[in-house]
Amino acid sequence: MSEIPDGQSDPKLHPLAEIDLIAHAPARLMILTYLYVVESADYVYLMRLTGLTWGNLSTHLTKLEQNDYIDIKKEFRGKKPHTTLHLTDHGREAFRAYKSRLQNVLGTLPE
Repeated sequence: MSEIPDGQSDPKLHPLAEIDLIAHAPARLMILTYLYVVESADYVYLMRLTGLTWGNLSTHLTKLEQNDYIDIKKEFRGKKPHTTLHLTDHGREAFRAYKSRLQNVLGTLPE
């Protein structure tokens, strides 16, 4: 059995078999989609856009941060905490690759 070089797909697998599962989860996909089109966003703004609860959003942001998709900056504005999020270079590239793979798969389907 031959090895497949890093960064290359197994041509025998369906393209969706190798989809990025970090990006593919619906809540994380919403977050990545919003962050992809802005320089940064704050926590409350993302919570309102996505409709996710405070805890649910926090869980998904933690997963994205652990995988170096986003950077989380926590600071205080006066006495109030303020959290700002932005895509890392790795996260931006991962989102582009995810988008491209999905477009390729969907583009091959018959009408």
